Amino acid sequence: MRLIRTEIQITAPAARVWSILTDFKSYPSWNSFIQEIAGKAEVGALLTVKIVPPGHKPMTFKPRVLAAAPNRELRWLGRIMLPGLFDGEHSFELSDNSQSCLFRQSEEFSGILVPLMGAKMFEATRQGFMAMNDALRKRAQGA
Repeated sequence: MRLIRTEIQITAPAARVWSILTDFKSYPSWNSFIQEIAGKAEVGALLTVKIVPPGHKPMTFKPRVLAAAPNRELRWLGRIMLPGLFDGEHSFELSDNSQSCLFRQSEEFSGILVPLMGAKMFEATRQGFMAMNDALRKRAQGA
């Protein structure tokens, strides 16, 4: 198993951050890491997600939404081919503090292929999370 976790404080209410996070059609205009998402932020929905980790080729996968609690959490599970080969449970969590919120983005990777993935790929993914977090902060704060 491998875990990547990032967080950022955003000076905007969680409701504003959630509205940006779930407005999938606007992702290409602000998000350099997750460049496209098609589907609905609803439990059980199948999404099509295109990510571009810095310095790597784009990857598209089709995760299933596990949680979609407005203003609190969006989580999905993606897999490469069969369950247990290379699974990634990605989550966005928001903790509201009235005029600001703490935004956490994480992914837990599991499966027999995880040890074979290079450290550079995981580091690029972490950098992608941080770039997305900062872009989300700027967009939510109107900067």
